[in-house]
Amino acid sequence: MRYVETEHSGGTRFRLFPQLPSLDQKQEPETVWVSSPAGSLLPGPADHRMYVIDPVGKERAYGYYPTPSGATFHYRPPWDGPVLPEAHPDPEGHFDHLEIGTYAFEQAHAFGAIRFTMDIWEHYFERRLEWHFQDHYERLEILFLRGLDNAFAGFGSIEIGSYTLKTGELVEFGLSFDILSHELGHLIIYNEIGLPGKVEVNGEYFGFHESAADMVALISLLHFDSAVVGLLESTSGNLYSFNRLSRFGEVSNSSQLRSASNDRTLYEFTDGWAYEHDLSQVLTGALFDIWIDVFHENLLRGDLISEELEDLSDRLEGDPDYHKIIQPLFDEAYARNPKYFADALVESRDYMGFAMASVWDRLTIETLDFADVYETFLEVDDAMTGGQYHRIIALNMERRGIGVISAGPRLAPPDESSHAFSSRTDVPDDIPHRCGGRLPFRMLREIAQIR
Repeated sequence: MRYVETEHSGGTRFRLFPQLPSLDQKQEPETVWVSSPAGSLLPGPADHRMYVIDPVGKERAYGYYPTPSGATFHYRPPWDGPVLPEAHPDPEGHFDHLEIGTYAFEQAHAFGAIRFTMDIWEHYFERRLEWHFQDHYERLEILFLRGLDNAFAGFGSIEIGSYTLKTGELVEFGLSFDILSHELGHLIIYNEIGLPGKVEVNGEYFGFHESAADMVALISLLHFDSAVVGLLESTSGNLYSFNRLSRFGEVSNSSQLRSASNDRTLYEFTDGWAYEHDLSQVLTGALFDIWIDVFHENLLRGDLISEELEDLSDRLEGDPDYHKIIQPLFDEAYARNPKYFADALVESRDYMGFAMASVWDRLTIETLDFADVYETFLEVDDAMTGGQYHRIIALNMERRGIGVISAGPRLAPPDESSHAFSSRTDVPDDIPHRCGGRLPFRMLREIAQIR
């Protein structure tokens, strides 16, 4: 079921957690293969596209900072200070031997998650994906900033922090496949569609950007066999239930950073919006509903569910009694054909993956808004299926106001939580091409003292 072509072409093995291990202590990582040929990866891990380091003494995220002289300094990669020991491959060149709970395992997990996600989306785009910073840096720097209460994708880097639960437990984002693939999603969109600030953009671009990164994470998640099987076993295919697919960026068993299954609409934002994460849920919710409806159509075509069940599921969506009525019917249907349910889910996953890649490939930053995504999706579905899912796309987009109204203006300037509009993503004007742009370690200490 999983996209595992690299297994048959000499790829490199990693063990990855589809779900944060702190959410289920009994969970084991799943072995995956990435496209880097076995034996080609250096300690770090590192290859020709990306490398991992675990800095010692780095106290600030990359970005713009004031200097003691009153000027502004652009603090950017690469880090050339001291680092913790790197993760090393085994004699055959694989990284699936590392002990869980060590820095080396977390370093390998971060690399494996990002490389695995890159492989998945190069498969959907059917071409190599480039970096938006490729004229300046040849490789992506993946680095840990332990204590950073976030994870950031920026110009030449992905910085990985952690999250402290109310219980005091520390959740390391280096073990969160959701968050790592989401951050790579930002970098994909920067290159494929463009950077805000370079051109005038519609405000909905920022919500789109977060939504696209969410879709990268959601679709990538279902390339784990354990995620497909676990999802179906826990829901029997009733994916509107509160499940692993509809919750992502999870930090505990009961909370998550965003939910794909939501009832947000553009009508909530006609007077304006402040946070692109909130605005993005409108588009993500519409795309998630389209995905589930395509899955239901696959089940229906395969005689795995009845027309009555599919119709009832549509009519009762949003009803407080939905799960009480629908879940037993899905339980019965899934028990009869679990393998074919999995096949139908993977087919819907790949439809969404190829569709999203094709939509993003056609969008331009100058005109991009949610309605543009809607119209382009219809064009892509024409090319992929002859318009088989037009009704589904239109229904789910328009009931959220997409293509009907537009969001109002941004009501407040972006803050540090903004990923799509940030100085971290800027392409500097003062940096020579193909250089490191190294910041002296002396200056790092000086900046770190500024409060």
